[in-house]
Amino acid sequence: MNSRRAISIARWFLAFSALAGIVLVYQRWLHVNPATVAFTLLLFILLLAAKWGLRYAVVISIIATACYNFFFLPPIHTFTIADPQNWLALFAFLTTAIIASRLSERARDEASEARARQRELEVLFRLSREFLQSESTAILLSSIPSAVASVTEANFGMLYLLEGDRLYQAGSNLFSQVEIPHLRQLALSLPNSKTDDDEIQMPLRTGVRPKGLLLLRGPAFSSETADAIGSLVSISIDRAQALENVARSEVSKESERLRTLMIDSVTHELRTPLTSIKGAATALLTGRPSEEDSRELLAIIDEESDRLNNLVSEAVEMAQLDAKQVSMHFGSIKVQSLVLNAIEHCSWIKECHTLHVDVPENLQLYADAAFFQKALGNLLENAAKYSGPDTPITVTAEAQGKDICISVADRGIGIDASEQTLIFERFYRGRFQTGDTSGTGMGLAISRAIAKAHGGDIAVTSQPGYGSVFTVKIPSP
Repeated sequence: MNSRRAISIARWFLAFSALAGIVLVYQRWLHVNPATVAFTLLLFILLLAAKWGLRYAVVISIIATACYNFFFLPPIHTFTIADPQNWLALFAFLTTAIIASRLSERARDEASEARARQRELEVLFRLSREFLQSESTAILLSSIPSAVASVTEANFGMLYLLEGDRLYQAGSNLFSQVEIPHLRQLALSLPNSKTDDDEIQMPLRTGVRPKGLLLLRGPAFSSETADAIGSLVSISIDRAQALENVARSEVSKESERLRTLMIDSVTHELRTPLTSIKGAATALLTGRPSEEDSRELLAIIDEESDRLNNLVSEAVEMAQLDAKQVSMHFGSIKVQSLVLNAIEHCSWIKECHTLHVDVPENLQLYADAAFFQKALGNLLENAAKYSGPDTPITVTAEAQGKDICISVADRGIGIDASEQTLIFERFYRGRFQTGDTSGTGMGLAISRAIAKAHGGDIAVTSQPGYGSVFTVKIPSP
């Protein structure tokens, strides 16, 4: 005997027992008028209809009518009805019981349907929230079967996409690659969601074009909700793909802009010294300059050659750092010594600016001394180049958690927020530069590459007109 039949038998037993109890109480102990008995029986029948359905209420109504006639309408203990008014009362009782039972069951069914609709709306809301959290198509596709199965309480979820015959599954009884032709046929031919043998098949579409199939085993909900889930999954996939396309387009535009900017910068940086060298050499070859002019022209050639050589050297060094083809020798070094050596290497800065150094004497860093000193030197030179004469430059260092932070602060012209990420690109020289400021646009790129080689990074905080603070953050030893 299955559980459903056992429940049905138990309900019938309880219903007949309750009816017999009511009749017994009123017939033996509580001697009331027939109207009170009728209202009590009617209330009992309404409760049956509300709790267990119309089938129980109708059967009990008929039996209650017979009991009401036999035990409470004169002549008692006989089914004979002497008074014609009792016929009307008996008919009214039976009709009222059946109609009220039908109305009660309808109210119960509508309430149950409303609760089911509420649950289905909650399912759609939770799924939409799950899908909106992911903007990566790959992550979204792999998470859809498990997310849908979890929210709908299904024991199996499967997502099949026509593009590339991709199959994503969660749960037991997984599909094999052999069944993909069958799934493809379903995705192409299924017009609407279909429920079959405790399995819900939901077609996915972009407009009218088939996209794939979503299949669940276990849950029970309406075909309208199944269609809504299929549409929600399809829209979420389209949204993630659209966001990725927009992101790729933006990255492509930004990459092209940076590439153009770099080419322009490289061209400018190479052309300037070459033009000067060419002009000076031409003047020496074609004219008859005086000894003083010749020396001046040769000095220009020498200076611009050094500039060109420095540019090429920094470009090669940057390429080697990117390719990780440099050999670094790490050791524990005092940060104070690194800072003082970097300042000594850039001694010309002390002639134009006031330097303040606030570095704890016992603070140590695990680094390559030569490379890290070069990174600090680049930051100091930049601070000096883009600050007015006699303005202070401050170098500080401190331990912050598991990191050592070294900061170089100036009171220069500052950097606009839109350029604070671009200044670390090689050859980039932003709008903040002045026309007479020398440089190759490689210093910050090299410094960041050195910091990354040490497991750290460089960040900048700046406001135009108020100066900048460059901070190197390196893991402590």
